[in-house]
Amino acid sequence: MMYELAIGDRGYSSWSLRGWLMFERFGIPVKTRFARLYTDEVQTLLQDFYPSKTLPAVKCEDGTIIGESIAIAEELASRHPDAGLWPSNPAHRAKARSLVAEMHAGFGALRNFCPMNIRLAYSGVPVPDDVAKDLRRLERIWADALEKTGSKGPWLCGDYSLADVFFAPVAMRIAAYGLQVNDQAQIYVAAHLADPTFRRWRAMGLVDGPDQPTYDKPYARRDWPGPKPMVATAVANGPSVNAVCPYSGKPVNDFMLLNGKTYGFCNAFCRDKTVADPEAWPKFMAIYHS
Repeated sequence: MMYELAIGDRGYSSWSLRGWLMFERFGIPVKTRFARLYTDEVQTLLQDFYPSKTLPAVKCEDGTIIGESIAIAEELASRHPDAGLWPSNPAHRAKARSLVAEMHAGFGALRNFCPMNIRLAYSGVPVPDDVAKDLRRLERIWADALEKTGSKGPWLCGDYSLADVFFAPVAMRIAAYGLQVNDQAQIYVAAHLADPTFRRWRAMGLVDGPDQPTYDKPYARRDWPGPKPMVATAVANGPSVNAVCPYSGKPVNDFMLLNGKTYGFCNAFCRDKTVADPEAWPKFMAIYHS
């Protein structure tokens, strides 16, 4: 079964990140369609996902349209019961569902004060009392999930599940804005930053269009706190180690230099997402290590 997924800017759209992780993290095939936020592209794209009015939205192969992330999550879990979206243990599954529901409806202070921006990281951010209250609530419910499910970490309910999908953008906010959480919560945040699937999303988010100035905040900037990528550079010409793109299998037209060798890709986006974080892409790393 093939799906179509409508998303907005990867650098900024927290709900789009959730929608994409539901497919990518659990190996469910999907065709992704993209629209730039705050442009007419969004409404044009959503015409193909009527009656959904927000991103993300999903079109199933049978024509069924699913809007709202929590509905997408439940429907995918129903259609793919063996994919592991929910924990198999009933008590753990109930805990994960409770976490997802609270995330979907809550933490408004944190979400409003710290819009998701995975292109920048800040320091010295003043934390209002209502945001601090949200952070303490996160510490409590994350710790409770680990305890009640017996999870050894880093994921909340044992193996990675929809509960972790829904809190991934929260982890990004904590990381990007340098918000203080206790050691246990910080381990959970760091696990998201290091997760290869998220690293692929962020690599694409760094290069999928110009910055959205509305998301920039007047705080001191610092380096992104996640794993440091290998240093790669876009270059104008080959020849390249590989004749076909590692992602599409098409002939190469755009090139990247890494550790003294040139690699080719079928288009600038394939190249640029790899330049952003080469180790995030298993298909490229297979060529790199060959």
